[in-house]
Amino acid sequence: LYSLYSLEFLYLYSLVYSHFIPAGLAMEQSQSPTPTPQSPEHLKFRLAGHPRKHNEGRIEVFYKGEWGTICDDDFSLANAHVLCRQLGFVSATGWAHSAKYGKGTGKIWLDNVQCSGSERSISVCKSRGWGSSDCTHDEDAGVICKDERLPGFVDSNIIEVLSRRVEEVRLRPVVAVASKRVPVTEGVVEVRYKDSWVQVCDNGWTPKNSRVVCGMMGFPHERKVNKNFYKLYAERQKNYFLVHSVACLGTEVHLAACPLEFNQANATETCPGGMPAAVSCVPGPDYAQNRALKKKLKALRTVRLKGGARPGEGRVEVLKGTEWGTVCDDRWNLQAASVVCRELGYGSAKLALTGARMGQGIGPIHMNDVQCTGQERSLWNCRFKNITAEDCKHTEDAAVRCNVPYMGFEKTVRITGGRSRFEGRVEVLRSGANGTQNWGLICGEGWGTKEAMVVCKQLGLGYANHGLQETWYWDGSNVTNMVMSGVKCTGDELSLSQCQQHKTVSCPKTGARFAAGVICSETASDLVLNAPLVQQTVYIEDRPLHMLYCAAEEDCLSSTAANANWPYGHRRLLRFSSEIHNIGRADFRPKAGRHSWVWHACHGHYHSMDIFTHYDLLSINGTKVAEGHKASFCLEDSDCHEGVSKRYECANFGEQGITVGCWDSYRHDIDCQWIDITDVKPGNYILQVVINPNYEVSESDFTNNAMKCNCKYDGHRIWLHNCHIGDAFSEEAERKFEKYPGQLNNQIS
Repeated sequence: LYSLYSLEFLYLYSLVYSHFIPAGLAMEQSQSPTPTPQSPEHLKFRLAGHPRKHNEGRIEVFYKGEWGTICDDDFSLANAHVLCRQLGFVSATGWAHSAKYGKGTGKIWLDNVQCSGSERSISVCKSRGWGSSDCTHDEDAGVICKDERLPGFVDSNIIEVLSRRVEEVRLRPVVAVASKRVPVTEGVVEVRYKDSWVQVCDNGWTPKNSRVVCGMMGFPHERKVNKNFYKLYAERQKNYFLVHSVACLGTEVHLAACPLEFNQANATETCPGGMPAAVSCVPGPDYAQNRALKKKLKALRTVRLKGGARPGEGRVEVLKGTEWGTVCDDRWNLQAASVVCRELGYGSAKLALTGARMGQGIGPIHMNDVQCTGQERSLWNCRFKNITAEDCKHTEDAAVRCNVPYMGFEKTVRITGGRSRFEGRVEVLRSGANGTQNWGLICGEGWGTKEAMVVCKQLGLGYANHGLQETWYWDGSNVTNMVMSGVKCTGDELSLSQCQQHKTVSCPKTGARFAAGVICSETASDLVLNAPLVQQTVYIEDRPLHMLYCAAEEDCLSSTAANANWPYGHRRLLRFSSEIHNIGRADFRPKAGRHSWVWHACHGHYHSMDIFTHYDLLSINGTKVAEGHKASFCLEDSDCHEGVSKRYECANFGEQGITVGCWDSYRHDIDCQWIDITDVKPGNYILQVVINPNYEVSESDFTNNAMKCNCKYDGHRIWLHNCHIGDAFSEEAERKFEKYPGQLNNQIS
């Protein structure tokens, strides 16, 4: 017993000694914890391993070009707090030891880490120093983070490729004509080496290698290349070979992930009996010349991307039966993401995103625990589990960012004069009659959010917060000519040149002050209506005219109300409740500032938008038979999901908006929450509700702003069914919906 006490005393003494004695005097082998000098800007963090949720996992850190793990010795909740914040979460709820999420590989970068919990980065906590550890990967630490994001955090939990010595790869066309075409679909494979580009020996080169290269270039498939042509070309060139053997499986997302053999001496060694590897790729429908093929393939798709700011990125949604739904991010990885990307006509996946990084979906979640080899032609061919409501929530929706072909669109437009690179007056590159190229302005007349969306996308700056028709408050430049007018975009275009525009420039107001401008943002809101609630709460009310003076003042009744015998009689109102949810990644704020809000004495609050919602009753063939609208009486957080705090309240001239994860409720008994159907005859109709109809405020997805229901009115009662968001059904189901003949009885099937 004495000896045990002695050992315990010696152990405690050694701990005290290692903590308090100056580091320089401690014995060399004790490796006392010291602050780790490494700027947090040079470090990357990620969660890895399985099984795990998107907010938990083995903690891995990228240091000196290599991913590694952290040993669980001396690990604490305080350490986990620091790491979770660096991953973009607000805090940690726990941590794990003994490689709970599986053993990592490579370096164990940190050991005996000791943080207080308030540090900005793990790099300033005490530790044994970078790469100094007496652990094995059986002791890899993990963290469990609170599932709440830090506001404005962009670079959050991503699953990315490991790049070794091959970072940059390109296809170099060897024919002069081909070099001017975009995208480049064929050429010699070259990799960046120091400050130059070098070749890859084609000895043993396989179609699987070509598949990986095409995937990196943004193309879904490879095709045979004319080797004789490239052999003749190679004989006339001086080639520098860095890589002399590549052995890809075809499922890798980067050439660096394949087994590679490098020339030992230098990059000038020859390729015995061989020539530079050449690859030819098949472009996807978005980048093919055949537009008819593009339209046909889009109609047949059972997978789509939603909510992304750039081409080839978004939340993954899959079509099951006639209804679109999302994919849970459990086990979501680059192989599954690549199957999605190639299926949609892009290349391999650049990133596999978890935790609803591209916003939350609505409706069903169709898949969970997706496991792909990477060879499947469709995500539906991968192994997956059907899920129940308890398994997953929309906070775990999976997303992707795909490799897309380089088109050079960013070279033909720029924004200038703003306070940051995210805002400015739009200038476009135009070719003159003599072949010279110069910058010109766009007429601000008719310029709006959708047009601005295309510019922000074209420049890789995310979404458009605003499309501005006047830019007099920004610094001018020497560009003064208007070269484009009448621009109208759908928002899906890859560049402004694809939008409609006047053949001859015609602008009523000239000068730089009336030129078009944009303000871009990395994130955007996304409003969506709770369709089932509308269906559940609909009813008819005959409301006396003497109770409708306030509503009439706000133009919430049909035009025939003006001829009524006020205050006698009534109006027949189709009423329902609505909840408008913000499922995006930024708060929804009114476009107009507080200085221009209008006080409405009748309702006792400020209006922040002219029109917030349209309510329409349509005939089966689409003709409008009655309408209503909702001015934004006030935008506020009526309620929020668990863990999300309300931020906006209308009372006392408060700030207006809808927070991410919250919703604005309008009860059925609120003024103007109706359609005046006094003049509508019995029959079958379509009820349509459209949020933000004039695109006044930026959203990441405008296609889900409309809700439609089949409607039967017998002159006394009303029934709704099939209420759904505009893009929730398959195209076939939507066509059938439009031709719906109406209910023959009171039974709703």
